[in-house]
Amino acid sequence: MAKAAMNDLLKRRMTASQQASELQTSDEAYTKLFREAPPPGEVQLCSLPLDKLVPFFTADIGFQPYTDAQLEAFAEQLKEDGLLVRIIVRPMPLRDTYEILAGHNRTSAAKLAGWDEIPAEIVEANDARAIVIATSTNLIQRQNLSIIERGKAYKALLDAKNRHGQWYIDENDETLGDNRQKFQAEEREAYLERGRQRYNARKLVAEFFGVTEYEIRKAVKLTRLTPQLQAILEMAPKRLPLVCADLMADYDQESQEVFAEICTTTDCQFNKATMQNIVRRCPPPIADRQDVFAVWREVRDKAIDRMATTPKKITFNRKQFAPYLDGLDSDKELEALFLEFLRERAERR
Repeated sequence: MAKAAMNDLLKRRMTASQQASELQTSDEAYTKLFREAPPPGEVQLCSLPLDKLVPFFTADIGFQPYTDAQLEAFAEQLKEDGLLVRIIVRPMPLRDTYEILAGHNRTSAAKLAGWDEIPAEIVEANDARAIVIATSTNLIQRQNLSIIERGKAYKALLDAKNRHGQWYIDENDETLGDNRQKFQAEEREAYLERGRQRYNARKLVAEFFGVTEYEIRKAVKLTRLTPQLQAILEMAPKRLPLVCADLMADYDQESQEVFAEICTTTDCQFNKATMQNIVRRCPPPIADRQDVFAVWREVRDKAIDRMATTPKKITFNRKQFAPYLDGLDSDKELEALFLEFLRERAERR
């Protein structure tokens, strides 16, 4: 067999394997989370006009698109090799359009490459399955996802699971009659059961994606940050450390706007000690703007005073450091290493 033909055969096999992997992964996630197989439905392979496709809107799954440079490179690859893996879509009722479940970057790159159509796999999917398809492969394959992106994806999965198992009782239902007390007890049990479902959902998601429940809780909590704080956390983590963002997420939206203002209009950076001072004196969920700024200024002024104070000479017992000094040429090198350690420690606060 000619080399070109062999390469083409291998490419087709790889394409089929990757395509099956996307759906297989999402169906395995669905089965794990909902404790049942995905709803059966017809699968259709075809090419769809790009103007008939709409981005995923069923839930906020948080994934950021490729950068312009990445899309341009992807478009060039499409021109040369074609599309290796079909996008996955579902038809929209009463409309001649399709919601993209997997393949937003592929679709954008195809438009950039000048395509009019794109190979697609049309699946019948309810909202729960659509959310699982839209999140599962990204969570597994994209290792560079930010904690906010992961948090929104986890939240979408957990919300879908909770809706799937929800039990609601209408207290205004006249049929309750004399049995109201019984139904109130049943409603309380239903509430407790939903709490157990939320816990179980977190556990199931953690097990499937190979993370801890603590990681999921922390990531989901950070989705409560305002969009501005989320952007600062992702783009300027030194200005807003993760530990500070976690504490800010306990406040309401208006209070968070004050934190965002401090992050964007002052030269100082948040650290753990500063944020803990604010939490202690302006406890969540609501913090007065003037009170927050008062604490902030006080902490800032103390830091300035410390910087202005004449430094005292620091001395160490050289014997304690003797085992670690063999590789150092001078005391200046030791001083530089110690300063670097202190800076890194301050940034982690």
